[in-house]
Amino acid sequence: MPTIAVERASQVQLAVLPPLALYVHIPWCVRKCPYCDFNSHERNEPLPERAYVARLIADLEALLPSVWGRRLISVFIGGGTPSLFSPAAIDELLSAVRARMVLEPGAEITLEANPGTVEAARFRGFRDAGVNRISLGVQSFDDAMLTALGRIHSAAEARRGVQAALASFDNVNIDLMYGLPSQTLDMARADAREALACGVPHLSAYQLTIEPNTAFYRRPPPLPEHDTCADMQLAVEEALGAAGYEHYETSAFARPGHRCRHNLNYWEFGDYLGIGAGAHGKLSFADHITRHERIKQPRDYLAATSTLAREFTVPPAELPFEFMLNALRLIDGFPLALFSERTGLPLGAALRQLQEAENRGLLARDLQRVRPTERGRLFLNELLALFVGESRDRGSGVRVAGPATRIS
Repeated sequence: MPTIAVERASQVQLAVLPPLALYVHIPWCVRKCPYCDFNSHERNEPLPERAYVARLIADLEALLPSVWGRRLISVFIGGGTPSLFSPAAIDELLSAVRARMVLEPGAEITLEANPGTVEAARFRGFRDAGVNRISLGVQSFDDAMLTALGRIHSAAEARRGVQAALASFDNVNIDLMYGLPSQTLDMARADAREALACGVPHLSAYQLTIEPNTAFYRRPPPLPEHDTCADMQLAVEEALGAAGYEHYETSAFARPGHRCRHNLNYWEFGDYLGIGAGAHGKLSFADHITRHERIKQPRDYLAATSTLAREFTVPPAELPFEFMLNALRLIDGFPLALFSERTGLPLGAALRQLQEAENRGLLARDLQRVRPTERGRLFLNELLALFVGESRDRGSGVRVAGPATRIS
């Protein structure tokens, strides 16, 4: 085997800054789901809408000196259950964002919602506030599965919620899960069929995974066998593909023209501001890349003089892993030039790992592009592990990819 010249990842040099997005975290839910390991908390009545929105605006203002002159390509309001906030509160927030930053024409503005917390009038209010994309946490159209997941909505409410969303928005996503407690392959197929029948332009389908610090981790439910879950994944992918949905990311499927721009910016290692309790962000500069994170507990977040819990420069040696952690979730992979454009490092910094992954049948590459093979897609953790090297978890807000990974 010929010797490969590997350039050390010693200094970041970015010629052009990447696209910039805004992530807003609203941490309250009606009830904490037993599988959820995100920063979400059961609400106390009444919700502190005014105080929290004021704190979000203060967060944004504190970040402005770092992003002068840059435009936002998208805004994503996640949680928790952001639809618990009133349309008036969302309007106040988005008006404040527009007053302080320039949004690209047609910028994507997403709000996460649960079917049990919305009705048609609230959707119209969110639309009037400037939201143009809704993401609904349906998870299943089977009442038994919803009960097993600890969801507060019924299958009937899920159907009504989807139809109400479609009445106000052209761009709607449904979150769907498989590998649920005692779920069969036929049940997973039925969920996929019903999701397709809704006619939404975007679907996220991911396997239930048991994460630490959750009720399911302490009291594991009876889950389907690994091979059954693999069959469920294949069945869902085949059904969505046959219906004309493009499988563009590990767990994301879209009709042409409806890929989630905000999430694509994550996967392509773009920048994002993070505001709200527990939110994380990433910012690039000409010679370094930083990450920031906010105080996690809502009560502490609201009481703090400064909400910044941590800010650090990502060591150059860790950037190849951080880039691959995101970009290799894309089914079509990434153009080779994107690595240097987004990390500021020469491709040689990852060349040895790329060749090793290719030798193991996990990657395919040519002079223009790198993409995961079918094996690499199915064994994504094995693929990503090749790029860890000497890097350590720096609390960046992302974890080794699995079907349910979400950046917040």
